[in-house]
Amino acid sequence: NPDKEFAHIIISHPEISSTSELVFRLICRMGHFSDINLGCAECVYTGMMTDTGGFTFNSNHEEIYAIIYELIKKGIDKDLIYRRVYDTFSEHRMRLQGYCIYKKMKIYPEYQAALITLTAEEMKEFSYVNGDSEGFVNLPLSIDGVIFSVLLREDPDKIKVSLRSQGTFPANKFAEEIFNGGGHLNASGGESYTTMEEAIQKFEEGLPKYTKYLE
Repeated sequence: NPDKEFAHIIISHPEISSTSELVFRLICRMGHFSDINLGCAECVYTGMMTDTGGFTFNSNHEEIYAIIYELIKKGIDKDLIYRRVYDTFSEHRMRLQGYCIYKKMKIYPEYQAALITLTAEEMKEFSYVNGDSEGFVNLPLSIDGVIFSVLLREDPDKIKVSLRSQGTFPANKFAEEIFNGGGHLNASGGESYTTMEEAIQKFEEGLPKYTKYLE
């Protein structure tokens, strides 16, 4: 039953930048800040960094940077973490990214939107390993006039949906209504237990419903 509570205590604050920030706040509220070692601090920072696209969305709150300050005092090397996360890609992953941009990215100018699709067969062709498509959904947002981007990736049991937006376009509402998901205003996720073609159709049919949010 999806409506049944799955835990005794549920902590939900969608306005917070990332799950990792929420974990950090919880640790502190429980009185265990002094127990945060370097490894823990690195994990917290990595989660905050990746969930905000390198602090480019959901990250305009001063408390985020107070947390980063505390993590730096714990000894993290934020520059090294960035390089290890974003600058250590394999050749196969780099070629897959180029393929997605050149062959698989579709722009919907009238809706200021973009879609990238990735099938299981395509991932196999590029020797896909878990995490290789991380960040692909953000790429179309670099295009002038695109404020909403979606990545549909064919997993073994479902279509994994990643959604990103800029400004006030509610990626989370789109995720909830169209793909039974949710998340932050500008960064959300969902899933579709359909074929890729049907998932694409759901996305395209959903776009006209959100024209009122276009900038």
